[in-house]
Amino acid sequence: MIETALMEAGSSTNFASTYLRLARPKQWTKNGFVLAGLVFSGNAFDPASVVAASLAFVAFCLLSGAVYAVNDVLDVDEDRKHPLKRLRPVASGEISARAAVGYAVLLAAAGMTICFSVNLGVGLVGLVYLGLQGLYSPVLKHMAILDVMGISAGFVIRALAGVVAVGSPISPWLIVCTGLLTLFLGFSKRRHELATLGEGASTHRKNLSDYSVPMLDEMMNIMISATIIAYALYTFTVYERDAEMFMMGSIPFVVYGVFRYMLLVHRDGGGNPDTLLLQDRPLQVSLLLWLAAVGSAIYIF
Repeated sequence: MIETALMEAGSSTNFASTYLRLARPKQWTKNGFVLAGLVFSGNAFDPASVVAASLAFVAFCLLSGAVYAVNDVLDVDEDRKHPLKRLRPVASGEISARAAVGYAVLLAAAGMTICFSVNLGVGLVGLVYLGLQGLYSPVLKHMAILDVMGISAGFVIRALAGVVAVGSPISPWLIVCTGLLTLFLGFSKRRHELATLGEGASTHRKNLSDYSVPMLDEMMNIMISATIIAYALYTFTVYERDAEMFMMGSIPFVVYGVFRYMLLVHRDGGGNPDTLLLQDRPLQVSLLLWLAAVGSAIYIF
């Protein structure tokens, strides 16, 4: 009986783990953009704002998990041709397409419930996010350049959700800096796919045939330059209090961070851009130092 109980417990654990993998928790770091509004609005020590932003973060983890589950169903044939994606729960056969769709509906419903519990604005932003993903998966994903712009728009929407959650005015700089940075990240992801899949890239994703590594390198160079310039202008112009001019002290960490990221993408064929932040210690230290510089400029000086 003890052995049977242990086997059932192990089976239950594996079952839960499989469904958790379907929601791709390693990619929930992307939802950190939801918390940008909390930090930059100066409300990081306001309990009500912290709760609202945290709930919005959790909601977008659920919503993005629902999107990933649906994408795995839509991309199952292409994923089975990919050296890594073939191990995903739907592509490997661990979870059926029907079960994955049902799971996605539950996650989306839970996420939207939390969004509207924060406030009406966050709920509407959540609907816009799901609407964008509904357009992205069947249409934009297969169109060169628009596919990356669709990814970038998803990040901008996340950032807007955080701003609306804490009731802060929407800054154009938030949209510009977030959009430029995530365009850079999106093009670097496409470059990684080309480098990983080689000549078989177009069989996994048809629009990859429209890209080339030199072309993507040029796009990344443009986006990285624009991101640094936009962020620098933001730190010099957005704040009225003299003390907050210390925000410009955060520029070196942004410059190092994006250059370090580019180094990792190029080195030895590059790594998976989605997980570089979770694996590279210098990049993590740079992020922490940037947060310290930003926090000091807004809340201390």
